[in-house]
Amino acid sequence: MKYKIIADASCDIPQEYVDKYGIILAPIEVRFGEETYPQGLETQAFYQKIYETGLIPKTSMPNQYLFEELLSPYVNKPDWHVLAITISSEMTATIHQVEGAVQALKMQNITYRQSGVTTWAQGAIIIELCKFIEKDDNLEHVVKKMDELISKVKLAAVIGDLKYLRASGRLSATSQVMGNMLNIKPIVTLNGGKVNNEAKIMGENKANMYLVNKALNRDTSLPVYFGHSDCRDVIEKFVEKYSPMLGINPKEQVICDIGCVVGSHVGPKCYGLVWFEK
Repeated sequence: MKYKIIADASCDIPQEYVDKYGIILAPIEVRFGEETYPQGLETQAFYQKIYETGLIPKTSMPNQYLFEELLSPYVNKPDWHVLAITISSEMTATIHQVEGAVQALKMQNITYRQSGVTTWAQGAIIIELCKFIEKDDNLEHVVKKMDELISKVKLAAVIGDLKYLRASGRLSATSQVMGNMLNIKPIVTLNGGKVNNEAKIMGENKANMYLVNKALNRDTSLPVYFGHSDCRDVIEKFVEKYSPMLGINPKEQVICDIGCVVGSHVGPKCYGLVWFEK
């Protein structure tokens, strides 16, 4: 059996894995004021645009017709099975666009799931699933593994720029001002398919330890994945410093860039880790 994995572009995954496994990412439109980018923006150009304009970008989910176009080459091909893994249905209705496309195409050879997460947590699910398929391509086993990975994935991150929490309604104006003054680091997690404001920690070192402690009771047979939004130096130092506590080799870790879709909602200088619970 041959597999084709499709995700929406809220999924952040290093290009080397996209190329290696032939992963298809449905583009998501990004808007800066009146400027619209239907295919999104390359990551470096995106953050440069944020710094230059000072604007908070907006995004739009891919529609059913786009998924019909992406799925069409594989419809009911006997030697192919498509696996579609989307952003959490609690965040946006992308999974329903996939479902509509599947029904319109009368497609039988597809399994689709909402991941309950987004960004590099979604990417981690896909990478681990691709690794599994290399060893075992039995459809029943592959679907079972996909569901297992979705059920076990966790993400925790530090938000670096408080104005993005303010813009999302998750932080009051007063809290934004006080947070900046006191060097407060908000911790967000993905749980139950939603972004949760879990804690507010004073100082970067304490915030980092909070992240590490979240991941200590993990399934050590699966990797830890790290992610950042235009602060690679910060996450590289994090990996180097806390790898001994996490029981991992710092030189073997996957570090993912948070791209233009999720970057529109968290802003620059967000960083964190993804793990799979026991």
